[in-house]
Amino acid sequence: MKQPAFRLEPVLRLRRSEEKAASLAAAAAAREATAAARRAEEQATALTRSRLPASTSHGDFVAAMVASRTAAADVAAARALATAHAEQAEVVRSQWTAAAQRTKGLERLRERHVARLQSAADAAEARTVDDLVTRQHGEARRREEEATWTA
Repeated sequence: MKQPAFRLEPVLRLRRSEEKAASLAAAAAAREATAAARRAEEQATALTRSRLPASTSHGDFVAAMVASRTAAADVAAARALATAHAEQAEVVRSQWTAAAQRTKGLERLRERHVARLQSAADAAEARTVDDLVTRQHGEARRREEEATWTA
């Protein structure tokens, strides 16, 4: 006998694919956030390593200070970008978590469905065994009674 199908199976497959897509997006966002943080720190390290020449002209000094200030602004922007990427990665991760929870809910429903089907199959098998035992017992009793009546 064919078991009834889980009616929400197409929805479960869709939810699983959504969860997989969300996990891939979360991984990509986390990688991008890590890369942005690494780039910001590399820029900050480069800025701290830069030194002004010991003896320079007034024009060279002003140019070096402008370059240093521009580099500091770039570091600040890179850190702000890294923070934004980290926040975005957190949002994407929370979307993945929500997708996983939706999938888990449907998986629990499917597990209950399978358990109920198994329980019904077990009960049907028990009834069949009970019927066989009852029938055999009834036939044996009938034979005993026939044997006592004919004797």
